Amino acid sequence: MGEAPQIDGLLNDAAWDQVPWGGGDFRQNSPDAGAPATVQTLFKILYDSKNLYIIFKNLDPDPSKIVSRMSRRDGFEGDWVEINIDSYYDKRTAFSFTSSVSGVKGDEYVSNNGDNWDASWDPIWYMKTSINAEGWIAEMRIPLSQLRFAEKPELTWGIQITRRFFRNGERSNWQYIPPNSPGWVHLFGELKGIQGIKPQKQVEIQPYVVAQTETFEKEEGNPFQTGQSSGVEFGLDAKIGITSDITLDLTVNPDFGQVEADPSQVNLTAFELFFREQRPFFIEGSNTLNFPVNDYSSNNLFYSRRIGRRPQGYVDTDESGEDDVNEYVKTNNQSTILGAVKLTGKNKKGFSWGILETVTGVERAKIDSVGIRRTQVVEPMTNYFVARAQQDINKGNTLIGGMFTATNRNIEDPRLKFLHDKAYSGGIDMTHNWKERTYYVSAKTLVSHVTGDPEAITASQQSSERYFQRPDNKHSDVDPTRKSLTGTGGTVIVGKRSGNFVFDVGYNWLSPELELNDIGFLSQTDQMRQWTWLGYRILKPVSIFRAQRYNLNQSQNWDFDLKSTSQTYSINGYAEFKNFWSLEMGTSHQRYNVSNADLRGGPSIRYSGNFYYWFWLASDSRKKFSVQVNPEWQWSENNFINSAFIGITFNYTPINALRLSVQPNIYKETNQLQYVGTSTIQGEDRYVLGEIEQAVARVSLRFTYMVTPNLSIQYWGQPFGASGKYSNFKYATNPGATEYSQRFAHIPSDGMSLNGNEYSVDENTDGTTDYSFGKPDFNFGQFRSNMVIRWEYIPGSTFFLVWTQEMNGEFFDQGGPLHRQYNFDFNQKAHNIFLLKFTYRFVL
Repeated sequence: MGEAPQIDGLLNDAAWDQVPWGGGDFRQNSPDAGAPATVQTLFKILYDSKNLYIIFKNLDPDPSKIVSRMSRRDGFEGDWVEINIDSYYDKRTAFSFTSSVSGVKGDEYVSNNGDNWDASWDPIWYMKTSINAEGWIAEMRIPLSQLRFAEKPELTWGIQITRRFFRNGERSNWQYIPPNSPGWVHLFGELKGIQGIKPQKQVEIQPYVVAQTETFEKEEGNPFQTGQSSGVEFGLDAKIGITSDITLDLTVNPDFGQVEADPSQVNLTAFELFFREQRPFFIEGSNTLNFPVNDYSSNNLFYSRRIGRRPQGYVDTDESGEDDVNEYVKTNNQSTILGAVKLTGKNKKGFSWGILETVTGVERAKIDSVGIRRTQVVEPMTNYFVARAQQDINKGNTLIGGMFTATNRNIEDPRLKFLHDKAYSGGIDMTHNWKERTYYVSAKTLVSHVTGDPEAITASQQSSERYFQRPDNKHSDVDPTRKSLTGTGGTVIVGKRSGNFVFDVGYNWLSPELELNDIGFLSQTDQMRQWTWLGYRILKPVSIFRAQRYNLNQSQNWDFDLKSTSQTYSINGYAEFKNFWSLEMGTSHQRYNVSNADLRGGPSIRYSGNFYYWFWLASDSRKKFSVQVNPEWQWSENNFINSAFIGITFNYTPINALRLSVQPNIYKETNQLQYVGTSTIQGEDRYVLGEIEQAVARVSLRFTYMVTPNLSIQYWGQPFGASGKYSNFKYATNPGATEYSQRFAHIPSDGMSLNGNEYSVDENTDGTTDYSFGKPDFNFGQFRSNMVIRWEYIPGSTFFLVWTQEMNGEFFDQGGPLHRQYNFDFNQKAHNIFLLKFTYRFVL
């Protein structure tokens, strides 16, 4: 190639004269699929033994109108151009590199033939842009070490180039792919005749240092709540190309202090809440270690947030038996991850795999009693192992894979016998496509096996995922002597994924004994589900529309007693108009719903049918100011539940470097059958229900200011409030009855008295208290915020300055006009964390 071009965003290097321009015949992917692009794009590609060079000439008849908005990496704001490279040439995966006209990089690892785009992949590459009289230029240098390809005398790669012409809302492709195609990567064009290059063994080592200071409320006499703490930690991340097909990711003592906090939630259900993963080590390449149990929930064989979870043990502060001795406890909020190794690979025969090995250390709580200290183990040393493999067959038309997970705990303290000592799960999946990938069949099956002390297995049988103890459960009983559980699950789907008309029909089951929550996520078992989805889409401009989509859905659920637990029907549609506004709306009707969990181990409870309606309206997102509005309503037969939600998003971009977002939302619900608690009367369980008036309000605030494409200031804050007021208490009598009025009996008002925070109940008003329960009303306010200054001072090396704050208090639902109805009072002292993190990436 001679002398390599300098990456300066200018078309002034002699090296580019060696090859002619390609492109010039781009076609629209949207809105007018197949039509010539409004503005054309030209490109050239060069390479040497170490790098791939690409230059784009993005023609524009009016350069003054080019939209040069900035964002953090992978923000994809304004005008941009992108190249996707299928260097494996497996027609399923690709590496994506995006240049915005403002100089912001975007990079993603594409998998599953374009269904998954992993923006957490951050390779080291170089890019510059400039605007001129013809449009704008983007110039790239991509080290071959950032790509993966086979060692052959001559290579063929799949490539695709996409241009976003922002002010027209247009995307165009070099290799035209219709928007209703059954995939993406397998339809790329080809770059042939690549010779004289060899796979590069990538070695990147990134040590870090973190200095942290915390301030919080001081508690007199508590040696662990002094009001302030500080510390310095060191760690290391590494990415090593062992061979051209195998990459090792390694982390030692990882730090996640710059990660945004989870949104606040109040959970009134029997089930665990799912929170998305936000830690960089576990996000990157997460699609490699992914095995969803089904397509309509978060259930998965692997849920990375189990690793480093909050210690599960608790501390008994009265071991001495001396109730008058004050004891104070300090426990870490997360288990310490000693180290984690992730190996991924793919060979030229289409075999891909990934392995994750992680060890978390023993966690000990510190207990102080008048200066005398002791420790107690609250989490044992645990080893987590995950392996995933997939094989392409028949030119990528068939994909067969499997996954295996293992959790092994070293339980020595008898107080931790409630945990499984071993937990294993595995699954096999297959997808076969035919008729040019228009039609497909997908199937998967999985199995789990957990062992432990009878205490642990009994707890699993009685947990909210199962409730074997339900009196109307005919297929499962609690066995307090069991030392293991083995369960299964699976899914079968047949569908059509291309063309205007698409559909899928499926069936899924989760056996009662299935257990995934040691390293996976599973909300509820004992389910079988059948569904049908029909879709029709028009992805070209017609009349006032730019694009339209319409869907019909039907589903039915059963438990393993073959009892029908729900029937649901829904319809929804989406339209984008030629003025770039969008409207989406839908409605559903659930004929009935039977819950095996809401009475927390009691009998099933039947709920009347309900109707749900929603719509989403968005203004033109190209404008500097845009709005989205999302109201939702639910109402039911017998008026047992009524709810309303309104969410609004305001986005404002006053200048190209600044983006502001405000998202207020309010939820109101009245539910006559909210579970309160279980009491005992004359040796029988009494399941108490109440009518709850619940209000939840939050406002998410976010701004991003880009000082340069590599230096950003970002803030996120969220005041959150939730309140619940209970009245009209009742108890379940025949909760599965067809007639609504026969499912419960009211507790007479003159049979209830409130003493402080406890209700005493005299059901037959004979003057004797039959049982009591705590006052269930709640009121909670919380403010969480996170400010991050991030500077990538050289590619791959970063400096973070972080301020995180949390304040707790109260939330008031005062009634009256909406703008005066709600009020927050964060009356507790703020917990502040100030963090400075410095990383440096060595490329060897």
